[in-house]
Amino acid sequence: MLEMIKEKNVWDVLKDDGKPVILYGMGLGAEKIMDTLALYGVTVDGIFASDEFVRGHSFRGFKVMKYSEVREKHSDFNVVLCFATHLDGVMDNIVKINEEHKVFAPDVPVAGGGLFSREFIEENEESFDEVYNRLADEESKRVYLDIINFKVSGKIEYLLRSFCNKSEVYSDILKLTESETIVDLGAYDGDTIGEFLEATGGNYSYITALEPDEKNFGKLLKNTQELDNITCLNMGAWDKKDTLIFAKKAGRNSKLSAEGTSVEVIDIDSLDTRASFIKMDIEGSELKALCGLERTIKKYSPKLYICAYHRNEELFALPLKVWEYDSDYRIYFRHSKYIPAWESNFYCVK
Repeated sequence: MLEMIKEKNVWDVLKDDGKPVILYGMGLGAEKIMDTLALYGVTVDGIFASDEFVRGHSFRGFKVMKYSEVREKHSDFNVVLCFATHLDGVMDNIVKINEEHKVFAPDVPVAGGGLFSREFIEENEESFDEVYNRLADEESKRVYLDIINFKVSGKIEYLLRSFCNKSEVYSDILKLTESETIVDLGAYDGDTIGEFLEATGGNYSYITALEPDEKNFGKLLKNTQELDNITCLNMGAWDKKDTLIFAKKAGRNSKLSAEGTSVEVIDIDSLDTRASFIKMDIEGSELKALCGLERTIKKYSPKLYICAYHRNEELFALPLKVWEYDSDYRIYFRHSKYIPAWESNFYCVK
C-alpha cells in the first residue's frame, strides 16, 4: 500500500514549504489544527473567514480577516481549511481560492487520537492491503487510494475527483427495494430516512431508527410522525446493553464524552429484527455496533451502509470485521460530496 501513496505528510509539507500559513475558518476545527501545527513547529500567520462572517472579531489572538485582506498583506501563502462543508457555493469558493493559493485540508480524526500519516499506514500496511485487494470493484480501489492520499496530504484535488452520486449508490450498489426492513443507527433528524424513501419511492416494510441525542430525537419523532411501520428509539448502538455518557449539545455529532447526559445503548442483535438494510453513522462507534451485529449479519445478511471517517482505523477495521462474520460480502467504497473526507463510506452486499 505505501508504495501507492505518493504524498508527504501535510504537516511536514507546511513546515518545509516556508510560505506563510493562513487558516480559513474558526471554531473547534481551527483549534485542533492550530494545536497540531504547533506540535510540528509550524507558525500560523493569520486567519480569515468568508466575508459574511467577518465582523472585526478575533480568534486565538488573531484578527479575523477577509480573504481580500490576506491577499493585500501577503503576496503568496498556503491556506489551511479548518471546517467541513458539502454546500455547493462554499465548495466553489474553496476551489477558486485553491486556483490562486494552495488549499490544504488537514485530516484530524473526529473521534479517537493520532494522525493519519504515512507512518500510520506503514504500521497497518497489511490490513490496508487486504482491504484494498478485496474491494468489490476498480472504482472502490481508486477512491480508496484517493481518500488515503488525501488524508496524508490534505490536498483537496483528491476529494474533488472522488465525489459519487449518492442516488446511484442506492440504486446500483445497495439496490434498495420497496420491501426493505431498515435499521437506521444514528438517525439524527430523519434525514437519511428521507434519502432511503426517495430511493424506494416511499415504500418499505419497517423502519427501526436509533438516535441517542435527546434534541435530535425530538426532531426525528416530528419528522417521521406521518410514517407508518416505524419505531424510533432514544438509544445508541453498541456491542451490548449499557448506559453511556454522551456530550451535551453535540448537535448532529452526538458522541461519547467524559461528562454529559446518560443514554441507553443496545446491541442490535438484542432487538432481534429481521433487518435487510442497516445504516451506521454513529460518530466513531461503528466498530462497537458491528460487534453487536454478529448474529443479525450471519442470520439475515443485511445490506450495510457504514460510515468510515470518524476514526483513523475505520478504513480497515470495519470491512475486516464484516468479512470476519461473512467472507462472501462484496464491499464497495465511495465518497459523497464533502470536504474534508467526511461521508467516506463502505457499502456491503451479499
